[in-house]
Amino acid sequence: MRDDKGLFYYPFPENKRVRMYVKSEDDMIWFRMWNRDDEKLWEQHDWVPWGAIKKAMGMYKVKDFDPHKAYDIEVAKLILKEGE
Repeated sequence: MRDDKGLFYYPFPENKRVRMYVKSEDDMIWFRMWNRDDEKLWEQHDWVPWGAIKKAMGMYKVKDFDPHKAYDIEVAKLILKEGE
């Protein structure tokens, strides 16, 4: 899907208030989360490359958040391909 911020998918399909934006730049895939209930999130957190996310996944332990689900590289690739 696409809106004024760019291409996105719903990382948690049951919650349409959260979107994960994706872009391809410098031969890398970048992610940026937006949350309708936390508008500061977009301003406070910039685009993050997949490599950095992948490294952080092993260290990240939060009970109510699964980064593997939120940052889905395969979905990102499909979204980018469809957006071409």
